[in-house]
Amino acid sequence: MSKPTVAPYGSWKSPITLDMVAHGTVNLMRIALDGPDTYWAEVRPAEGGRTVIVKRDGHGKMQDVTPPGFSSVSMVNEYGARSFTVANGVVYFSNDGDQRVYRHRPGESPVPITPEGDFRYGSKVFNERLDRIICIRENHTDPDEDHPLSEIVAIDVDGAGDPQVLLADNDFHSSPCISQDGTQLAWLTWDHPNMPWDGTELWTARLNDDLRLGPAALVAGGIDEAVIQPEWSPTGELFFVSDRTDWANLYRWRDGHVDPVYPMDAEFARSNWWVGMCSYGFDSPNSLICSYSRRGHWSLARISLDDNRLTPIQFPYWEMGHGDLQVDPGRVVLTAGSPVQPLSLMEVNMEDGEVDFLRVEYEEDLPLGYTSLPETIEFATDNNETAHAFLYPPINQDFTAPEDERPPLLVTCHGGPHSAASADLNLTTQYWTSRGVAVMDVNYGGSRGYGRHYRERLIGEWGVVDVDDCVNAALYAVGRGKADGDRVAISGGSAGGFTALASLAFRDVFKAGASYFGVSDLEALLSGIHKFDAHSLVGLVGPYPLYRRRYVERSPINFPESTTCPVIFFQGLEDTIVPAIQSEEMFKTLKANGVPTAYLAFEGEYHGFRMADTIKKCLSAEFYFYSRIFGFEPADDLEPVAIENLDR
Repeated sequence: MSKPTVAPYGSWKSPITLDMVAHGTVNLMRIALDGPDTYWAEVRPAEGGRTVIVKRDGHGKMQDVTPPGFSSVSMVNEYGARSFTVANGVVYFSNDGDQRVYRHRPGESPVPITPEGDFRYGSKVFNERLDRIICIRENHTDPDEDHPLSEIVAIDVDGAGDPQVLLADNDFHSSPCISQDGTQLAWLTWDHPNMPWDGTELWTARLNDDLRLGPAALVAGGIDEAVIQPEWSPTGELFFVSDRTDWANLYRWRDGHVDPVYPMDAEFARSNWWVGMCSYGFDSPNSLICSYSRRGHWSLARISLDDNRLTPIQFPYWEMGHGDLQVDPGRVVLTAGSPVQPLSLMEVNMEDGEVDFLRVEYEEDLPLGYTSLPETIEFATDNNETAHAFLYPPINQDFTAPEDERPPLLVTCHGGPHSAASADLNLTTQYWTSRGVAVMDVNYGGSRGYGRHYRERLIGEWGVVDVDDCVNAALYAVGRGKADGDRVAISGGSAGGFTALASLAFRDVFKAGASYFGVSDLEALLSGIHKFDAHSLVGLVGPYPLYRRRYVERSPINFPESTTCPVIFFQGLEDTIVPAIQSEEMFKTLKANGVPTAYLAFEGEYHGFRMADTIKKCLSAEFYFYSRIFGFEPADDLEPVAIENLDR
């Protein structure tokens, strides 16, 4: 191999191209097992963001199930829910275009089994005894209601009659699950102002032959206990995850009593953003397979239910994506990855531990010598707290930087804000690092995976704690010679976009930034906000208008003189969660104040970009933007971006 070329950071030529990132990526999610067959959903940017259900049969043959013209998407709670289920080879799925539920038998065209109307369906489970689909339904048909009605309904698999409402008692319902004999239904509920990671309740009742529920019993939960993922065991016992002891641990309900399964300082589930996530399942009547997270690293284990003993499973992948793990006797199917392996759909043979890769998120192999491995760091932050991040140094086997130069640093903020950064191999991150830009992916206070206490650091402090942690992450890297303090940028999407904009407005550490459909005006966000998030700001900021001053003081749009460094904005014009006006007004303000700024808007894109061309244009534009601000010359022939108020 030839000696690396000496060249400034940011100017390195990389084989990780925009096309690889944008066109070669699929998003794997929502696994379902049906006998020996495995089903999953793929979000395909190359097909305009269409979500396709894929089947792999017991002989290894793969085929697309969802025909052209259909896309399996449920818009329950706006963020989505488990959009399909499979029973005896028949797929039942929500279609993106009309949100109706379709029955898709092998060899036939999909047939709608729910009526036309303003309804959405999610988290579907099949009750074989009653031949019904049980699921969540959002009812948007009442014009006098500000928000849709949440219901649990039973759908006839032949589409006979309207869905029958089983209950509609709370603001939200989630995660219906049916005992193996089909007679017991369990479900989660919560009410405003709680979010599902604040406090939920787990209920159960008998499901009678006439599709009516018997008397309901409260199993666990409350206003300050979050219950996640109820599951019935083969023996008819009800299991669930609860954070009642600060950590989201497994519990078992039997004979009217709740007992811990295996107390541990670890998280056995993710925050309940999407209805129907799975993190454990039963491989026999007396054991289960589970995944759990400690300090941002996920592991796989078997728990014996006879003696509540946990046995780790040797598994070299420590990121498990999308909170989806499905178990059958003898096999486990999940999405997992590592710093050297992109998120992949894997089947693990529990007898010999052999891993069979069913699908990989990146279709092209990543060239060797260009992979930056993350350093898992803990750093001191404000209020004597410790925060967490993954630091990726620049790596490219063909180049090295001058000895006296430090790399630019891009600090990235995940959305949510109660989500988390992950450390699986990510081509977007490697795009930056292989060109000579260091990346710091921050799990600021409020992120999941570090216990309820860590998540609750953000109560009333959104725009403060997250900002402090991102600032201190950057200072950590600069102080240790890992980055150039004069070339530090921050980027984030949605809630992460708000953190980025607040960091740029109210701190002087960052020299540039990018906002992807980010919040700039907290008060404006209250107007027209959808039901799921309608009271989210109560916990993150405070009750409005009692705490109106906080809303004003933390909104970057209200302090136009504070944002003096360059910012680029990216926005989907169909976004109903953070409307386009949030980005547009901030862009106009910076432009009027003479601050270098740019704005790219995309028709047909919602909250989170799905189209390959959009993904490609955004990454290219952000890299180009920083190159102009920080003064390095990209090796790529990038499409220029119109930057207002930029003299050079």
